[in-house]
Amino acid sequence: MSKKRKCPKEVLDLTLDKIRNNRLEKVNLIWIEACGCAGDIIALLDGNNPDMPYFFSEMVNMTYNNSLMGSEGQKAFEKFLETLDTEFILAVEGAVTVRDNGIYDIIAEYNGKSISGAEAITLASGKAKYILAIGTCAAYGGISAAKPNPSMSMSLQEFLGKEVIRVPGCPANPQWITSTIAHLISYGIPELDSEGRPKFLYGETIHTNCERRSYFDRQIFAEKLGDKECMYRLGCKGPITRADCPIVRWDDGVNWPVGANTPCIGCASKGFPDENESFIKL
Repeated sequence: MSKKRKCPKEVLDLTLDKIRNNRLEKVNLIWIEACGCAGDIIALLDGNNPDMPYFFSEMVNMTYNNSLMGSEGQKAFEKFLETLDTEFILAVEGAVTVRDNGIYDIIAEYNGKSISGAEAITLASGKAKYILAIGTCAAYGGISAAKPNPSMSMSLQEFLGKEVIRVPGCPANPQWITSTIAHLISYGIPELDSEGRPKFLYGETIHTNCERRSYFDRQIFAEKLGDKECMYRLGCKGPITRADCPIVRWDDGVNWPVGANTPCIGCASKGFPDENESFIKL
């Protein structure tokens, strides 16, 4: 396990340089969309540095994904099965639903049999070199496992009964995903915190780097949404949420929730959403 802390941009730049100079080979990637909204794969498509054409053509060989692959039906699942005999990374977004043998999350039909997300994850996890829980639903259960949880959804780690690399967020920022995969390609498993999150992404609270931190330090607080001061008293969860949203931001660095005058709702935290409500205090 790497002990040296690296920033996301450093990890990405070094990995891209190695790939461009033929010092690294592309890695196979299976990405399973389990019980969720597909928000993480959609967010990934909006990524930059690297942009997604480069990510998919040069960094990874995505052999299976419910939404993006060209193959359909049984041929698609055959690609999944073929990949199991190679070296690959398994990425799962969405929680794993187990009620009624996972029938509420069917990802494929193979030889006349319905294949649930839970079954596919079980097959792939036993052979994957690395396992990633992408997004808060996969990492902690998230919205999919929120009360009353009729689908009996659970986090990937809870389902598998073994540790995984968690990349939470609702959705996960594309740079969190690509930089974690880049670290696995170049250096192996990054230094992880006690919850299995890469420390170079989740090592500090949002509060630490918030652009409104000076207002908090001077105890100057917003009284209503739209005020420029610290939104802690309006329910902002930045002090208890670990992620680098204020640094990488969203939409290719254009903005982030606090910059758009809304409190952080702690979407990257364990217990979201149930333990974080109410999101805004007025």
